[in-house]
Amino acid sequence: MTDSMVETRAPKRLWIRNPLAILAEDSAGGLVVEGTRIVERVRAGAAPAAPVDETFDAARHVIIPGLVNTHHHFFQTLTRAHPVAINKPLFPWLKALYTVWDRITPEAFRLATRLAYTELLLSGCTTAGDHHYLFPKGLESSVDIQVEEARALGIRAFVTRGSMSLSERDGGLPPECLTQDDDTILADSERVLRLFHDRKPGAMVQIGLAPCSPFNVTKRLMRESAALADVHDCRLHTHLGETLDEDRYCIEMFGQRPLDYLEEVGWLGPRTWLAHGIHFNDAEVKRLGAAGVGVCHCPTSNMTLASGQCRTCELEAAGSPVGLGVDGSASNDNSNLMEGVRHALMINRLTYGAEAVTHLDALRWATEGSAACLGRSDIGRITEGREADLALFTLDELRFSGAHDPLAALVLCGAHRADRVMVAGAWRVVDGQPLGVETGHLREAHTRLARTLFGTH
Repeated sequence: MTDSMVETRAPKRLWIRNPLAILAEDSAGGLVVEGTRIVERVRAGAAPAAPVDETFDAARHVIIPGLVNTHHHFFQTLTRAHPVAINKPLFPWLKALYTVWDRITPEAFRLATRLAYTELLLSGCTTAGDHHYLFPKGLESSVDIQVEEARALGIRAFVTRGSMSLSERDGGLPPECLTQDDDTILADSERVLRLFHDRKPGAMVQIGLAPCSPFNVTKRLMRESAALADVHDCRLHTHLGETLDEDRYCIEMFGQRPLDYLEEVGWLGPRTWLAHGIHFNDAEVKRLGAAGVGVCHCPTSNMTLASGQCRTCELEAAGSPVGLGVDGSASNDNSNLMEGVRHALMINRLTYGAEAVTHLDALRWATEGSAACLGRSDIGRITEGREADLALFTLDELRFSGAHDPLAALVLCGAHRADRVMVAGAWRVVDGQPLGVETGHLREAHTRLARTLFGTH
């Protein structure tokens, strides 16, 4: 067979048929996937408009768009529930963990990344965003490792090249051994953008620039990162508005509130999405919405560190995209985005009332909202032309017995592990198992390194 014959062969058409429920209009008969994309939604009782090559019977499955994670710190899987940091708010928590994070090795980072990707995938996440800002000596190729691991697993990745350049000596929080100078950071940012950033629809890997926070980087780094993002057409990401301590720091250090700082350094625009975004006043919420700045709501982390409650409904009403993130596995202690959907529903009902926020809102934040934060219109929804990124859950566990609305049951009854996951038209989880990963071996190796490098003796 010649190469030209291979190139012109039509992709197989797969009909995912008659699901128990599906988060898409007019799709009770399922959907058809061709190549990497959804090409048809099938009405109840109907058949696809054109012949299909394969059929998957989804009668046991509830189908939702693949979840999109917009904030995480993969390396922190190695320091979950660490004795030096538990039961602390953000600033003391960070200072405690800075004393152990400098021990991370490339091998440990690779396993931490693999574990986080796998956890996310098993929870129904098909696009995994990470904010990696830790570059101690020897870990300069962290972004390269994250891209390699994503490609090996087949998950869609949005890796942000984070950074810290202000150490304790300069008035920042981290020790000097965890920081890099601005020139080194900017040079590597440009390197990874040129190597890995794919701006085309359907991209499997994209890169963003993510100076860590106002208390960890210089204003010069913020400004020049924004300029670099304009050149390479990439997104900008940082922590902002997470705690009242941050407000006080910005006022003392810069003489202004965090959002004024963001505007001064040229970040107040639709290219930017922020992690947490809790402590904005009414006027600031309106400014964020008018500028189109996205906010990643991290409900589990916000509750763990008692940071506060994100103003999700006001932000959306003002015009800001709102997405979801699991945040770091030392401030969440897992990497399960489906669990994050449930937590988002609960904390926002506590904030706004039982009728104001529904399970559909929480699912929307984790799919379309998160995709919008990342600047992507090709994922996050089940409709023709979008990428075939899907999460399929069964309701076979005791926790679902007696449930009447399958989509509501996923959130209210606490679904946490997908039975099947498809990314770009290819199955990546089958019968609850990630393809190409032996989870027992991964856990054993990861646990061993976590205890060796970060254990308390």
